[in-house]
Amino acid sequence: MDSTKDKSNNSKHEFKLKETVFAFSSFAFICLAVIFAFIVYDVFTIQNFLSFDKPAELLIISGISSVALLLFGLILTLIIPANYIDDNNKTYQDDSLPAIFIFMFAAALFEELLFRGIIQNLLFLFMGYQWFAILLTALLFTVFHVQYFKKPIMLLNICIPILVFGWIYFKTGNILVPVFVHFVMNFGMTVLFKYKLLNLRS
Repeated sequence: MDSTKDKSNNSKHEFKLKETVFAFSSFAFICLAVIFAFIVYDVFTIQNFLSFDKPAELLIISGISSVALLLFGLILTLIIPANYIDDNNKTYQDDSLPAIFIFMFAAALFEELLFRGIIQNLLFLFMGYQWFAILLTALLFTVFHVQYFKKPIMLLNICIPILVFGWIYFKTGNILVPVFVHFVMNFGMTVLFKYKLLNLRS
């Protein structure tokens, strides 16, 4: 009986995950279409999104930011008791590694295309101040993660990374960098929990 219920719950969860991945992928495609329209109508240039002027700098920033944010996540997890951590952070740990990989990539791609590629760029275009665009985008990103308002300490878990994503995007001029760093951070933390290399404080 319990085995049947577990199988039913697993199949429901797998279906929900596939639906979520499909939704994120669809939204990412829409964001790409919007960005393409911006380039076609000369609102932005391709250089605003895919600059490879300083490849060494891209690699260094990608590597340092990924490691730094993973360490930040580790430290925060070791400090914060489990009951202060949002349940959504535990949702996907039981899925297969390929499913986690695809989900985390689709989520990072959509969020970075929307918040850094579209919103942050537009705010900077109209306001002319990089840090104002970064901070306002961070505020909108926080509102997007409304579930964290139930456990406000979790806002710290997204506020610091968002500011880093915003900064590295303006620093590199390449949207792939924050996508990569965002993905590495989320995927890395989930894998650490999945294989019990990191445990929540009781």
